[in-house]
Amino acid sequence: MKNKWNSYLGWVLLTEAVGALAGWLTRGGAEVYRTQVEQPPLSPPSVVFPMVWTVLFALMGVGMALVQGTPPSAARALSLRIFLVQLAFNFCWSIIFFNFQSYGVAFVWLLVLWVLILWMIHSFRKLDTAAAWLQLPYLLWVGFAGYLNLGVWLLN
Repeated sequence: MKNKWNSYLGWVLLTEAVGALAGWLTRGGAEVYRTQVEQPPLSPPSVVFPMVWTVLFALMGVGMALVQGTPPSAARALSLRIFLVQLAFNFCWSIIFFNFQSYGVAFVWLLVLWVLILWMIHSFRKLDTAAAWLQLPYLLWVGFAGYLNLGVWLLN
């Protein structure tokens, strides 16, 4: 039982750490975004983003822990690889968007991230249905982020 909780804690801490590091590295760019970039309609207040991402990273970690709890298999190994790749893409998007202010590149990057999340959900579903469902808010939020990213690109 202890190993099970360690797995949950480990994956949640990993994903939260990736998010925190991205937030820390992009804090200057995020301030520029908040104060100087024209934003599209439906843009939430800046305070919403860290709250939403904290929940989404936790859901990602719990989902990966559920997948890790399944018997070893090629499908589980593939799920782990997809998870790590999409997490790296998530991390890099923040830097591309906020620090480099390359909104067009960030939009294309986000489209690839969205496809990776969809692939991760499909991969998780083969192993643990709950793990897959836990990723749905992430997929939806990244879709909304795509709308925001595209709007920023077109407006700026």
